[in-house]
Amino acid sequence: MRIAVAQLSPTELISDNLDALSHWCIQARDQGADLLLTPEMALSDYEAPLSELSDTAWTLPQAEKLLQVQALAQRHQLALVVGVAEANADGTFYNTALLISAQGQLLQSYRKTHLFGDLDRQRFQAGNQLPEPVCYAGLKMSLAICYDVEFPELVRWHRQHHCDLLLVPTANMYPYLEVATQMVPTRAMESGVAIAYANFTGQGRTLHYCGHSCICSADGRRLAWAETDQALLIADIDAASIQTARQHNPYLQNLRDDLYSGGVLDV
Repeated sequence: MRIAVAQLSPTELISDNLDALSHWCIQARDQGADLLLTPEMALSDYEAPLSELSDTAWTLPQAEKLLQVQALAQRHQLALVVGVAEANADGTFYNTALLISAQGQLLQSYRKTHLFGDLDRQRFQAGNQLPEPVCYAGLKMSLAICYDVEFPELVRWHRQHHCDLLLVPTANMYPYLEVATQMVPTRAMESGVAIAYANFTGQGRTLHYCGHSCICSADGRRLAWAETDQALLIADIDAASIQTARQHNPYLQNLRDDLYSGGVLDV
């Protein structure tokens, strides 16, 4: 499976984001990609204040803009991962990622479970459910969002539920560059899961995004990576290489669950 990761500059205009998505779909398809991953809330505005979210948030699965994205996926025969602000019936909001097939089917919808800092916590509710992997193009894949991937327990959970490829939209900012350069490859290696990680780059409303999007194999190698320019990353991920990585690093087979029954440290 050929994965494309779009590293984008942030924009506050939703129409511009849809235009940008169409542009990157064409670029990805021209390079033979089967799936395009975009950054966190790339079809909304990650830094939008609470007062603006009611105007831009999507109500799923009926959102008109979802139909536009599904039509894009079908037109380009390209699976898409896009992030949005999702409106809940009670007036609250979620930070949500969507996986859409090349046929336009909504395969997975995931609400971010680990909220980072006041920017997340003052605007969004945390999701309370991890998504079961879905089988697509010969791989079992699933979604995580930004801060989620910094928790080894979450990535290990996905591996234990037979995930091959973890797709991670992010809006990672300075000074947290080491998440992309060190932590994401480590998460891939220690759990035997390929990880694609799509970040913004450049100045947003108040945040300076650090770029360095990447695609990592299940043995922790960075197959493709960006620095701080806008970029489209391309890499091939296949089931055979994932299985080879797991045989080389058999952490799950050697895991001593009996030693870890004490649960999470109370801090």
